[in-house]
Amino acid sequence: MRSEIKRFGRGFVYAWNGIRAAVQEERNFRFHLCAACYAVILGMLADLSCMEWALLAFCITAVLGMELMNSAVERAVDKPDTTHWWSAGAAKDMAAGAVLIVALGALAVGGCLFLPRLNAIGNALRQSPWIGVVCAAALIPAYFFIFRYHPATQKGESTNGKTDS
Repeated sequence: MRSEIKRFGRGFVYAWNGIRAAVQEERNFRFHLCAACYAVILGMLADLSCMEWALLAFCITAVLGMELMNSAVERAVDKPDTTHWWSAGAAKDMAAGAVLIVALGALAVGGCLFLPRLNAIGNALRQSPWIGVVCAAALIPAYFFIFRYHPATQKGESTNGKTDS
């Protein structure tokens, strides 16, 4: 019984390691994380209902989850032998297409949630202009997080824990 619980708990550790690896190594995952932060801020400014928050949370988790699956497929089929070259490329393209479809769906949901509330969002920003200033200023570190993030690694070790050769 105790070993089953340990094994179950280890599953969470492995999942966390996968999320951490995606943050460290996948630019698109970092982009979606930043977009999710801005969506949450917009949700607060728009004063979403409980059901709308649930829809927003579902969209965010769907996009992030699909991005993790895309990264997993890319890793699994990376550098195939020459007989499987076309299949590997097609699998990677399909996984990227799945992310695109989910992201476009999330964008449509965001439009339905936020476009009718643009006046409310504008009013909230006029009442608390510092929120807009902080969000605008946060674009700079977000840029560096998305495009220039290089986690510190030990000499001779890549971010996935394998030794460079």
